[in-house]
This record gives sequence, structure tokens and C-alpha cells, in this order.
Amino acid sequence: MSYPEAATYTLIRDLPATDRPRERLRDAGPQALSNPELLAILLRVGSSKESALSQATRLLAHFDGLPGLWRASFTEMCNEKGLGEAKTAQIKAALELGMRLASAAPETRAPVRSPEDLAGPLLAEMSMLEQEHVRVALLDARQRVMSTPTVYIGSPHSAHVRIADLLSDAIRDKASSIVLLHNHPSGDPMPSSADGMMTRQLYDAGRLMDIDLLDHLVIGGGRYVSMKALGLGFPKESKAL
Repeated sequence: MSYPEAATYTLIRDLPATDRPRERLRDAGPQALSNPELLAILLRVGSSKESALSQATRLLAHFDGLPGLWRASFTEMCNEKGLGEAKTAQIKAALELGMRLASAAPETRAPVRSPEDLAGPLLAEMSMLEQEHVRVALLDARQRVMSTPTVYIGSPHSAHVRIADLLSDAIRDKASSIVLLHNHPSGDPMPSSADGMMTRQLYDAGRLMDIDLLDHLVIGGGRYVSMKALGLGFPKESKAL
């Protein structure tokens, strides 16, 4: 992902008041801020030649966005101009908190009522993965997520998954229903014909075990596609989220 060039200001306070990241977060909420603006708040100050916002924009471009920052080692980040151990630690801590929030304990979660409820917390994490990961969200009788184990890690091009492996955790943990998720490292979340075939096989096998497959979400590039919504791999009468 590319980021627009930020105007050059020595300090954030040189920006017009309506454009300062902290003030915008206060007035409009964090969701209104861009990634460079949020990162600039963590950096707090830039240098004599570069504002925090310009520095944030440069870092995101250099590391290819938030996924690259997440994958970069502590040493790699410290070696970047304008970053020392303190700023690197702040960024790494913030990214880790985001990951931990996404995997919060099941009892703190509301029931899953839509694909967005499940995909939203996992989009960032699964979009960062460089290999294909297949996960199964296990839901209890109230459709709360019990866990989301990874059952397969494969090449970026294809996954060869046994249907029995996809159901084993659900059977062991007595899940009432499941949602299948996997990522496309290419960044394109559109399902393939193989994805549709796997979905239908899992749906049919789950019915035999009294476990409903509610959806199959394909994630890529920070987006997701619901195969249930597209009618791929599911019969018309199947239960939905």
C-alpha cells in the first residue's frame, strides 16, 4: 500500500489545528484517522528536518504498511532514521495490543451475528500472513467464539486440507457450529473454485456430525469475502450467521 506524501512541517504544532492528529482523534475519533496519523501520535515528535507525520508516512512506505511494521524486527526498526529503542518499543507495543484485542478471551465477546463480527478482528492479523492459513472458528450454542485454531499452514498458492482436520477441534470441544476462514496472501480475497469445493465438502461432513458450517470467509488485503453471501459452496436452505 502506498501513502501520500505528507507536507513538511518541523513540528506537529506547525500544522493547522484542524489537521493535527491528536486533535482530530479527540474530535472525530480514532476511526477517522489514517494510518500515518495514528502512527504519528505514537511517535509524538519528529526531528528538526521531519515532522512526526512525515516520519510516519515514510516509515509506512518503507515497511510496506502496518503488516511490514508488524513483521519487522526490533533491530530493523531501530536502525531506521528517527527511530530509537523508545519509539520502536512504543510502536511494537501498540501493534501487539491490537493483536491481543483481536484474540480476546471468548467470554468477553458478544455473540457472532454477522460475518463482519468475526472477520473484523481477524482482518489485520490474517492479511499480514505470508503463507496461506486455514482457521476454524468454533462457536458455542449462543454463537460466541470459543476459539479460532489454525488447522493448516501451506504455500501461498494452494491449501490441501483434510476435511477431518477441519472438524477435529469442533468435535473435541463440542462446538455447535463453525465458520471456516482462510487468507489469500496475494491480497485478492475472491474465492477460487477449490475454495467452493472445500466449503461444500465441509458443509456436508459437518451435517453428519450435527455441526453447522455457517460461513466460509476468505481474507486478503485487509478485506474479506463471505462465500455464504455469494452462494458458493452452500445449499440455499443452509443456516446463516
